Amino acid sequence: MSLDLAQLRALAAVVTEGSFDAAARSLHVTPSAVSQRIKALESAAGRTLVRRTRPVAATEAGTRMLRLARDVDLLVSEAQASLSTDPDAGPVRVPIAVNADSLATWVLPALAEAADGVVVDLHRADQDRTAGLLRDGVVMAAVTSDRAPVQGCSVTRLGTMRYRPCAAPGFVARHLDGRPFGRALRSAPVVVFDRTDRLQDDYLTRHAVRPGDPPRHHVPGSDEFLAAVRLGLGWGMLPDLQTEALRAAGDVVVLEPGASDDVELVWQRWRLPSEALDRVTASVVRHGRAALA
Repeated sequence: MSLDLAQLRALAAVVTEGSFDAAARSLHVTPSAVSQRIKALESAAGRTLVRRTRPVAATEAGTRMLRLARDVDLLVSEAQASLSTDPDAGPVRVPIAVNADSLATWVLPALAEAADGVVVDLHRADQDRTAGLLRDGVVMAAVTSDRAPVQGCSVTRLGTMRYRPCAAPGFVARHLDGRPFGRALRSAPVVVFDRTDRLQDDYLTRHAVRPGDPPRHHVPGSDEFLAAVRLGLGWGMLPDLQTEALRAAGDVVVLEPGASDDVELVWQRWRLPSEALDRVTASVVRHGRAALA
């Protein structure tokens, strides 16, 4: 099978951007050119590589080809950067998946430290789902709670992110004080990040409360989630990294003394000889271990 770099880049672009038009804009070509490159690559592979859905998605064969496309593009970009005498030569692009709470607390300083000659393409997803983006070839590295190595990846432990059930003092006075705790939880509003967020549901289950019983607010943003709890919309599981000062000031309180839920985070990355990926990895691991328990 003869492979063409422009065709591989077109495949990566349509999956990343989600449409042929968006891919064309990112590659500075016409949508027709992108379509022709994808068709030529599919003809060479003898397989359909993308589903023409909204957004565009890779088929099983396309996922394998996508990973090759990422590998080749990174290696070619690094080679071009090392050979170029142009001080304005383009940086190397590294796609990464990160959970929202890490992104809001410790990850950005780590990436800023490794940013010389690198641009990161961040994909935000729950820590239980970021490893899936690795498997699909969408990203090359991920902060994840999945310790089972994705095929072709190495795993490095970062540490534990500790969550506690928290609420505003006024919320506790209105909804929880003066009643048996488990019974109060059945009707006390809860804040959840999105429909894949299990932290609050697991806590409710431990108190024999069906997760579907309490009213719930969906707030899909780490800072916004914290603000919703501080403002008294509901209680929620908040990471110590965000709340230590707030708890000390009395802005939020822990619903149960000593109650916590620990989420162990690891860094998974492709085993690819890449200076850029090595540099990002070193910085992420150093900052992660310094921030997490």
